[in-house]
Amino acid sequence: MKKIFLIISLLFVQAIMAQSEAKEKEAVEKIINNAAHAFRTGEYEKSLDLSSKALVRAFKLDDDFLIAHSYNAIAAVYYEFSESKRAIEFYTKALHYAESLDNNPLKDFINSNLGNVYYYSKIDVGKGIEFYKKSLYYAVKSNDSSQIAYAKLNITSAYFYLGQFKKGIVYLYETKNFIERKGQPESKLSYNGLLGLYNTHETKNTKAAELYYRKAIAIGESNNLNTFTASVYDNYVDHLVKYKRFREADSVRRIYKKLHSKLYSEAMPGDLDDTAIQIELDEYKNQLEKIESTNERQQKKIRDSRTISILFGILLLFLLIMVYMLYKTNVFRKKLNAELTKANEELQAAKEVAEQNSQLKTQFISTVSHELRTPLYGVIGITDMIIDEHKELVNNEQLNSLKFSANYLLDLVNDILQMNKMEDKRTVLEKTDFSLHDELLTIRNSLQFLADNNGNAFNTIIDPEIPKRVNGDELRLSQILVNLASNALKFTRNGEVTITAKLNKFMNNKYFIDFTVQDNGIGIAEADQEKIFDKFVQIERKEGDYQGTGLGLAIVKRLIDLFDSSISIDSAENTGTTFAFTIAFEKAQYDNDISTPDVMEMVGKELDILVVEDNKINQMVTKKIIERHGHRCRLAASGNEAIEAAQKESFDIILMDINMPGMNGYDTTKSMRELGIYTPVIALTAYDKKEVTEQAANAGINDVIVKPFEPSLLFEMMYRQLQVK
Repeated sequence: MKKIFLIISLLFVQAIMAQSEAKEKEAVEKIINNAAHAFRTGEYEKSLDLSSKALVRAFKLDDDFLIAHSYNAIAAVYYEFSESKRAIEFYTKALHYAESLDNNPLKDFINSNLGNVYYYSKIDVGKGIEFYKKSLYYAVKSNDSSQIAYAKLNITSAYFYLGQFKKGIVYLYETKNFIERKGQPESKLSYNGLLGLYNTHETKNTKAAELYYRKAIAIGESNNLNTFTASVYDNYVDHLVKYKRFREADSVRRIYKKLHSKLYSEAMPGDLDDTAIQIELDEYKNQLEKIESTNERQQKKIRDSRTISILFGILLLFLLIMVYMLYKTNVFRKKLNAELTKANEELQAAKEVAEQNSQLKTQFISTVSHELRTPLYGVIGITDMIIDEHKELVNNEQLNSLKFSANYLLDLVNDILQMNKMEDKRTVLEKTDFSLHDELLTIRNSLQFLADNNGNAFNTIIDPEIPKRVNGDELRLSQILVNLASNALKFTRNGEVTITAKLNKFMNNKYFIDFTVQDNGIGIAEADQEKIFDKFVQIERKEGDYQGTGLGLAIVKRLIDLFDSSISIDSAENTGTTFAFTIAFEKAQYDNDISTPDVMEMVGKELDILVVEDNKINQMVTKKIIERHGHRCRLAASGNEAIEAAQKESFDIILMDINMPGMNGYDTTKSMRELGIYTPVIALTAYDKKEVTEQAANAGINDVIVKPFEPSLLFEMMYRQLQVK
């Protein structure tokens, strides 16, 4: 009965202690709030006294949050009276304690204050910008639109002070929408004042500058924002002096001086250095108390360790016995280790052979792909030339069969190469901003011919709740949807195929989007549904006129695995099939499309193009494509011939084959660059683009396109290079 009472008593004491600690924290928070109020009302000595008391009590509570707030309040007083060194010292301590907390708004606030000291005290404006950017980072993490705007205004102001107006204006424009919709008077005043500075020094638009200055002053005076208003007046005076309007400058300067003297007539509180020293002494005293407490605990551990030493002695005796037993088994272990070492060497040798075989396989597939793509470029190109020159053969069955067979073989090559990359784990997701609406429209347009061939209606439906732009791997998503949709269109006759995108949820800053590809075609038997995602599997269909590689759905499955998702199938024979999966996309960095150069403005210009190609058939095909689009073409059959032509004539674009005998495309381009020939070079290659991109860039090649290619893509790439040039 006594033991039970003792336990209950201890629990009661602990509850009282916890309650007491909570009350003490509440009391310290109240002191800090009172200090902040005193600061706002100009009672700086009182504010400093209260903040110092709060700090002492916060240390006793060992509460990092309250310690950080106390230091922050102390630093504010020192900064107010231009004691920048002390202010930085206390703000830095506040930040030290804030770093241990999961409190982004507090870190945002303190970093902003440090930025103010370094910037406004003109100690190190560049360092001030660094702190402002840290403040912006934590404001974004907190998803606090107001603090994000203030951080960007601070960064803009600092860049403007350094004369880096182009850097600063980017941050200022980003705040425009928020400030116009929800901005407080302080932010609106700062925004207009900064636009005044920008027009004074960068655009030299005096009327616009003065309009913004007056607008900022009106906001400040109507809201009693005297400190901010004084700063705008100061900039306005500089503006008038800059443009030699001295009489107006004198008039505005008198208003500024009157307001400035009103703001800074308060007396400085007592000896700030003595107060700072006392704060540091209180901190050291608290640290000493902690050390003594730790010492006491260590002494207790030493006493406890004596008992542990006795137990350790017993354990040591037991271990000696064990050592003796281990010694007896050591000979057997050595023998066993020797056998394992030999087995391990054999396994290592086998591993090296396997790795060599894997490299040989990859190299073989890459080489075969290149060797197949090169003649396919000729076959597809010549077929297009025949159809273009002989319109009466557009519906010729033999010619269309030839083109279909070439495209089919190209699809087979691409599928095998894609599967090989994924098996070697060389496929990784890339993240870019893109429009899901535009992507679905592009897929529909590219597969419409397949829908028309089978008499199908082809629809895309997108949920209006999905934002215009998201961030993720656009190419991999397109590969998934194209594979699924093309399969559905091939196995559906006179029916309907629909791609649907619907927003499932928005969580952790990600949009979870449900995709479905649905058809009412011939369906898949239940017994076959388990194996359709395996490599090289072709399900027997009722309609036997289409044969595939058996890789399309296997590629889909691997790509969806890369997205950390899964795919489901719902199908019945003679009813239709629905594939469904969900992919999470992050928010786009920019809500709207980023403006790009208008490449179409180059379309009307007749270009001089040098084609460097050793293959006669490919020469003919590429030349025909160029001339069919109204441009002039010059051929070079080798690297040396290309260099000689580029030295004698001026070309707008050079199309460079990479795999040439003698001097290859890399060496040819590198030699041109060394000779001062900087004409844009686009590599035409049958290798996979990722295999050659790095080496091409190192040689000075501007871009790469893989043969066979759509002519429209080649010309768009050329126009963009001309824009950059």
